[in-house]
Amino acid sequence: MEPRVAVLRIEGTNCEDETVRALRECGAFAEAIHLKQLYSDMIKESEKRRLKDYTGIVFPGGFSAGDYVRAGAIFSARVKSVLRKDIEEFIRSEFPVLGICNGFQILVEIGALPGMDEDKPISDRPEMVLAINNSNKFECRLSILKHENKGKCIFTRKVKDIVVLPVAHAEGKVVFPAGMEELYIERLVENDQIVFRYVNDKGEYAGYPWNPNGSIYNIAGICNATGNVFGLMPHPERVLYNWHHFDYPHENGEYGDGKSVFESMVEYIKNMR
Repeated sequence: MEPRVAVLRIEGTNCEDETVRALRECGAFAEAIHLKQLYSDMIKESEKRRLKDYTGIVFPGGFSAGDYVRAGAIFSARVKSVLRKDIEEFIRSEFPVLGICNGFQILVEIGALPGMDEDKPISDRPEMVLAINNSNKFECRLSILKHENKGKCIFTRKVKDIVVLPVAHAEGKVVFPAGMEELYIERLVENDQIVFRYVNDKGEYAGYPWNPNGSIYNIAGICNATGNVFGLMPHPERVLYNWHHFDYPHENGEYGDGKSVFESMVEYIKNMR
């Protein structure tokens, strides 16, 4: 199957170009399209797009709609109001949906993550939240991540055990419903839905600043129960090349740690039947 990926944007998103470049570098056709191109009658015919013409979706990072109300809330409300059925069908068809930083926040607000019910791709209301960082400030720093997924997440099948990706967010703390935290974590571990966890430079789970936001269980990224919807706070598109790394020249040769996320996504699409 041809990898054709839509990188969805609205006013305020600002990582779509880097994301498109990463996907193209991995052999996909990718383009940044405004959400209105999928539904608005005000768009010229030549600029209209249809979700069914794509085999992958990415919600990129940034500050969609200025992060008013809360991060990702307005973007997700617009998606859910006009494209809910299309997105649900997309997920049911096992096409990949990726959310990076603000995109992770959007997928949570939509109800596509944590996505523990395989029969319901999008919940009626959010089942978790990405709250304000414990530091109460915007955190922009490198993060060291331990790849914990055993194979369910289609986006990390080519990712090594430890990777270094930057974070840049003010609302990235994973919070589950009060009193149900242990139950959520237990189910996510059992379902192989925890993908990345923050660790220190020795590969050990640690608090701030290694865990930049205070996420429960040091969670940095999770996938849904099917493995085709993935959200993470760190930015893989910002370490696409070797020279993006703090320790340049990096051991991976021409590319950085982030490429393997997009490479895994593209390879999965190519192998779909």
